[in-house]
Amino acid sequence: MTPREDQNRRLLRARDAMDRDYASELDIPSLARVALMSPAHFSRQFAATFGETPHRYLQRRRIERAMTLLRDHDRSVTEVALAVGYDSLGTFSRTFRRVTGRTPSDFRDEAPIAAPGCVVTRWTRPSSFGEAPQPPRP
Repeated sequence: MTPREDQNRRLLRARDAMDRDYASELDIPSLARVALMSPAHFSRQFAATFGETPHRYLQRRRIERAMTLLRDHDRSVTEVALAVGYDSLGTFSRTFRRVTGRTPSDFRDEAPIAAPGCVVTRWTRPSSFGEAPQPPRP
């Protein structure tokens, strides 16, 4: 295995930890330990490899999960915020709006798209901060 392959494997291990434990308290030092790197090196290499910082990746994963919970469950916005790892409803709402372009309540109130769940998830998945995802045009 080349050094680059080894580094990518370790970065994937840390990203998998974020995907699995997104609702937990995750910080850069603990994720860097998973990747067997220093925190600064981990942050730089993660951003270079995946195109976004570890913090932004984790926020996006949390918001993606929140979108599913808001769309498919009867939980309150506060319960959803707590379920995806936010301690503050204000921080959750602000981040949700920044990622999706809508408030959590507005997102929930929109008419659901009549399509299979996997298609809806793909259409509504936030691609990057500041750009609200758009469903395909008919």
